[in-house]
Amino acid sequence: MSRIKKVLVANRGEIAMRVMRTCRELGIATVAVYSEADRSALHVVRLANQAYCVGPAPSRESYLVQEKIIEAAKKSGADAIHPGYGFLSENPDFVRAVEKAGIVFIGPSAQAMDTMGNKTRARKHMVQAGVPVVPGSTEPFASFEEAKAYADKIGYPVMLKAAGGGGGKGMRKVEDAKDIQSAWTTAKNEAMGAFGNDAIYIEKFVEEPHHVEIQIFGDTHGNVIHLNERECSAQRRNQKVIEESPSPILNPELRAKMGEVAVKAAQSVNYVGAGTIEFLVDKYRNFYFLEMNTRLQVEHPVTELTTGIDLVNWQLRIAMGEKLPFVHPVSPRGHAIEARIYAENPDNNYMPSPGRITYMRVPGGHNVRNDTGVYAGYTVTNHYDPMVSKLSVWAPSRDEAIARLREALKEYVVKGITTNIPYLLNIIGHSEFQGGNYDTGFLLRNHEDLVTKKNPKDVRTALLAAAVYAHQKNEALAQKFVPPSKEKGFISAWRAYRGRRI
Repeated sequence: MSRIKKVLVANRGEIAMRVMRTCRELGIATVAVYSEADRSALHVVRLANQAYCVGPAPSRESYLVQEKIIEAAKKSGADAIHPGYGFLSENPDFVRAVEKAGIVFIGPSAQAMDTMGNKTRARKHMVQAGVPVVPGSTEPFASFEEAKAYADKIGYPVMLKAAGGGGGKGMRKVEDAKDIQSAWTTAKNEAMGAFGNDAIYIEKFVEEPHHVEIQIFGDTHGNVIHLNERECSAQRRNQKVIEESPSPILNPELRAKMGEVAVKAAQSVNYVGAGTIEFLVDKYRNFYFLEMNTRLQVEHPVTELTTGIDLVNWQLRIAMGEKLPFVHPVSPRGHAIEARIYAENPDNNYMPSPGRITYMRVPGGHNVRNDTGVYAGYTVTNHYDPMVSKLSVWAPSRDEAIARLREALKEYVVKGITTNIPYLLNIIGHSEFQGGNYDTGFLLRNHEDLVTKKNPKDVRTALLAAAVYAHQKNEALAQKFVPPSKEKGFISAWRAYRGRRI
């Protein structure tokens, strides 16, 4: 395969920035696509060599329209497309359309996506391969009546899950039969909005589960390897909030066993590029195949920090036909944790907090990494995921990594919008998180302890302090006041004083 010269990044935000930076390191030109809402986005105005508007703000009219993305690639002369994650990244029809246009798709084949990117087909394939799976349906349901009958049969609680994508979109836990109708409608609408596909399947909910995923990588020469695991159990509404590697609940033997199963799963579909095999691990340390994400994951930085391997760099190299430089498992070194900074208010039911960022101070220091696509002056819209950035740290041990993340979060200042930074500090300071044996119910179970409740006494104290400060400032200004000439008189002098900016 010939060398890639120009890559169109079919995404937005921090992942577009991440991919473009690596392209620049490799001497590859980049092309941005953007919706009208993203006209001033950082990847558009600062990094891309070219940029094309692909439609209005709603993703169904811009980022999810295959024809517009491919047309932009043709106009720009891009010879490859990197999908990032979300949007079209797991859509096999998009892969086929890209390849039909004579453009390289940086990711797995459409065939692999057909099998593993579709969650229900992946489950069926794993059952045939002898891999343990969570009990559930192997096909999406054609009607609500069929779905409810199946849920009643296997028993509650159950999980409704989107067949066409991941990331917590189109996913709902149902505790009781009386709640399944509303959950079904919400899940289908959310799945259609996120993936353009409203197909829903059902799994039995595993009690006290840990969400552990294995990073895999394959090349075009038949080599497949795993790059250890990530612990992703700190989830809110099935959306990951904090991820870490290695998992605090895995020992070397269990890591090797899960890694072997993950590699076997990838090999069964001749997988090429970066992918993730997700598992649920119960309290007895039994593990079950959950799904495969046929793309790069949001939380890939923690794997990069613990292996020293640039995953995006190797996505590009493999797309150009190179062999993987490693054929044996890479032992994790030290510990890495990633925290997702969101424009949201955990104190107000996690309501999104769109608006203009008036000031931003990003933390720094030894082994601190911040992946972002925003800046001071940028307006966070309500059209997309409200993630502001991903803050990742590395340290020799887990305790040191937690301490480093705590200090980095304290340094992080964002004004103009509300963020979840205080919430993240409460999470990593919680005894259950620090102990390492937290499951996917951790955040919900400890909600009251983790949100920052405002004490009325603290509010009164702050108001009094502000009043005292304002009075002292006025007194200081009055001491420096020089009256106007006598001709203007006292009234003119008073008006001049009151008109000062203080």
